[in-house]
This record gives sequence, structure tokens and C-alpha cells, in this order.
Amino acid sequence: MADQMLEPRADRLPHEKGFHVSWDQLHRDARALAWRLDGQGPADGGWRAVVAITRGGMVPAMIVARELDIRTIDTISVKSYLKGEQGSVQVLKSPDAQMMGDGEGVLVVDDLVDSGRTLELCRNLYPKAHFATVYAKPKGKPMVQTYVTEVSQDTWIFFPWDMALQYVEPYRGSD
Repeated sequence: MADQMLEPRADRLPHEKGFHVSWDQLHRDARALAWRLDGQGPADGGWRAVVAITRGGMVPAMIVARELDIRTIDTISVKSYLKGEQGSVQVLKSPDAQMMGDGEGVLVVDDLVDSGRTLELCRNLYPKAHFATVYAKPKGKPMVQTYVTEVSQDTWIFFPWDMALQYVEPYRGSD
């Protein structure tokens, strides 16, 4: 997940203000993102490429690329956490430099913008790219040009790749 951060509160656990996203919901929201991006690319033929911010941006980027028929896809790997704590933001893997240039005609996709630190780094590297996320929090919203759903800053988003299906015993037990 991009740079999602939750301010801990003694009276609330992270899941109590959670936004659970299923695979179906993520697929619908990523398609909605593609529809918003359709026709927004450069006038001379649309988007040249899609770059996913790994890891969370990979699934939405693939769906957007499919919906908009973009065949050139790359990744940028950005690390902003160290053992669950937010640290300095650093690029671990860059996309192809010749393809990227200054980012003109390139669509950079992530799952979520939270504080905006990850996207700020990417925007500094590729100032003419178009930045899009499926979900946006208020602090990070100025870093993204297109998004689908805004959630409050203190909401924790549970993405489907972070979840597992398992049996849960009923609250009152079972007969």
C-alpha cells in the first residue's frame, strides 16, 4: 500500500475505522479510474505508458492499462516503511529512463495516496506525468490529479491482497 499511515488512538483499533475493499470492489473502482482517465492523455494519441507504483499500484495499473489498451507498462518501486514504521522515502527500482523522460504522456498509478510522500517523490522525478490513484486521503490529494474515492485521513484501507478468508467463531459461540 502506498504510504498509508494510521494515527493510533487509544480508544479505537485500526479495523474500527476500516474500509474493506474486496477484489470485486477494487476491480470496479480501478475500471472507474480508467473511465475517468479516458481521453485525458496527450492529444496526439493518448497515454504512451502506464507505470505502477509497487506494490499496491500493480493491480490497479494492470486494470487501467487493459481498459485503456495501453501495452507499455513498467514499475517504480518506492519504499517508505521500515518494519511498519514510516521512514525516509527511497526509490528501489526505477522505470525505463528512456521511456519515462520527464513523464510526458505517462500515467503513473497507485492504489492509494495517503500523506502524499511517495507521489511527491515520483512527481519530482517525472514532473509531466499524470498521477492517478484509486483512493485518496485529504493530506495526499494535492499530489494526485485523478482518483475515484476519497476516504478520511484516519480510515485504514484493507486491500484484498492483505486479507485472508477464514472461519471466525460466532461472538456467542456455537451450539
